[in-house]
Amino acid sequence: MTDETPTPFAAIAQLARRLEATPKKLEKRRLIADFLRALHRSEVSPAVLLLVAGIFPEADSKKLNIGFATIRKVQEMAREEGRPEKPLTIADVQRRFEEIAAASGPDSTRVRQALLKDLFARATEEEQQIIVRSIFGEMRIGASEGVMLEAVADAASLPAAVVRSAHMFLGDLGRVSELALFGGADALQSVNLTLLNPIKPMLAELAPDLDEVLAEQGGSTAVEFKLDGARIQIHRAGDQVRVFTRRLSDVTRSVPEIVEIARSLPATDFVLEGEAVAVHQGRPRPFQELMRRFRRIHDVEELRREIPLQLFLFDLLYLNGKNLISAPYRERWAALEQLVPKELIVPRIVTSSSTEIETFLKQALEAGHEGLMAKRLDSPYAVGKRGKNWFKIKPADTLDLALLAAEWGHGRRTGTLSNYWLGVRDGASWQMIGKTFKGLTDQERSGLMQRLLALKTAEDSWVVHVRPEVIVEVAYNEIQKSPRYESGFALRFARVTRIREDKGPDEADTYQRLKELYRKQFERKGGELESI
Repeated sequence: MTDETPTPFAAIAQLARRLEATPKKLEKRRLIADFLRALHRSEVSPAVLLLVAGIFPEADSKKLNIGFATIRKVQEMAREEGRPEKPLTIADVQRRFEEIAAASGPDSTRVRQALLKDLFARATEEEQQIIVRSIFGEMRIGASEGVMLEAVADAASLPAAVVRSAHMFLGDLGRVSELALFGGADALQSVNLTLLNPIKPMLAELAPDLDEVLAEQGGSTAVEFKLDGARIQIHRAGDQVRVFTRRLSDVTRSVPEIVEIARSLPATDFVLEGEAVAVHQGRPRPFQELMRRFRRIHDVEELRREIPLQLFLFDLLYLNGKNLISAPYRERWAALEQLVPKELIVPRIVTSSSTEIETFLKQALEAGHEGLMAKRLDSPYAVGKRGKNWFKIKPADTLDLALLAAEWGHGRRTGTLSNYWLGVRDGASWQMIGKTFKGLTDQERSGLMQRLLALKTAEDSWVVHVRPEVIVEVAYNEIQKSPRYESGFALRFARVTRIREDKGPDEADTYQRLKELYRKQFERKGGELESI
């Protein structure tokens, strides 16, 4: 765009409405590409992040710290003030988000509310809806990260592979979009692994069964403990060390013992990947206790004594000037064994036997961990990608839950109810413990939608509330404390495994059982129980 007139935020709201209305991926790409071409350079990054409900880059530690109750309160306050004639721009909204995230200190809640009220007072109803969706990461317009990357490639007339590659190493979708549109291929191709800058981690698929895993990986695989901790990436460049999470957040200040280990290794330049595990008497503590360590930036030494961390390493991506990302896994592992002490390396076997894998899985579970990772021996490190070179092998716990409501879908799920609200029985009422859209086939989802519509008790623009008569079996990885729901709990990685046609509402799992299962997690992991 050459005109210096700022782009109104209404343009994003209008685009969101059009994206939500079409289920066609190619049409979504075209709409986004046309929109991006019309933006000023400074508007590209915030617009892209807003559309994918990111607000800030993955590696950015900024948080808005705004809850649903605050949103509703502030909207009511803003309604009483009316709206000024000057329209919001994309820059206005992003600037206000930055100011809200920067609010700190004892008066921060009041400051955030005042800033948000001013933003809502200047926004139309439609613009407010988009702002709220962005805050809660629920745009529901089908503008996923993958669709956005392809749309950026279209807008810049570049191969999608070039854009994806830059994003894998840079980890900032907004910045990559700006480089693509205003720097072209040369700017993107200059992006590579850079020490002290996080890269997107390689991902794994859930294993179908052990025989299929072996078949997919050529008959032999390396099997590692899948630890019940937090995945981290450790960069060292001379005396500088930085530690990043799976979501690319910098947690260096929160994990001094990891930094100490990195500085003790006999190399000055490297990128290591591993898992940080909170331990108690040699056993892993619950994931939420570990997160307390990652969030703490003050009085770290005190919390370090309370929640000590143990490091397990499983990959080496860079060593003394040599980029190892394209090297086979077996070579990276050999280099890892040469660099770090044995006690810092994750337990592993190489096997061609499903029986041996089952035995090793049992050992991992008995040690309090999640399961196993199976890795193809000749596979390179596929930055940011999920595929069959890595598999997750783990059992799942299940609960029988009632569907309390369902949200209208977007993208290829447009026109169907797909995001299900999950609840446990609590006497004569129900407690919500999360949502999921995962697990059902298109056919199952279609049939379930008809049943839910017949049970409808209320509906707004995006949620259908129903009588809690449909029971589903839900697999999950962990029960967590959560302030988001009145129940105080949420399920980590919930997915529907089947519809329980044989069960009615009176047979759904109870709130009491949920709390008991939560307690048992702490018994198994060896941590201290949070109050419930």
